[in-house]
Amino acid sequence: LSMKAMQQGHGKKVNDYGFAAFENILEYVGRQMGTKIIKVDTFYPSSQICHDCGYQNKEVKNIRVSEWTCPSCGIHHDRDRNAARNILSEGLRLLTA
Repeated sequence: LSMKAMQQGHGKKVNDYGFAAFENILEYVGRQMGTKIIKVDTFYPSSQICHDCGYQNKEVKNIRVSEWTCPSCGIHHDRDRNAARNILSEGLRLLTA
């Protein structure tokens, strides 16, 4: 998460919400549960990549686009669900690398 970007959208009050400590809490709970937290690069284009064929649709950079159809394979995507699948795949890739 980018704290500066969140401040621009929601004001300086974001710092009071405790988002800065969120990562530390995740890592602590992960250790307690015996799991590992994998950090995916902030600039990984998770919402732009078709989880089915791997095509990168740069038109999806616009955050107002909530759904899109892959011009390569034709599968229809919900932006957030597609991004979640890509983040999971990238995290698993980084874990095994």
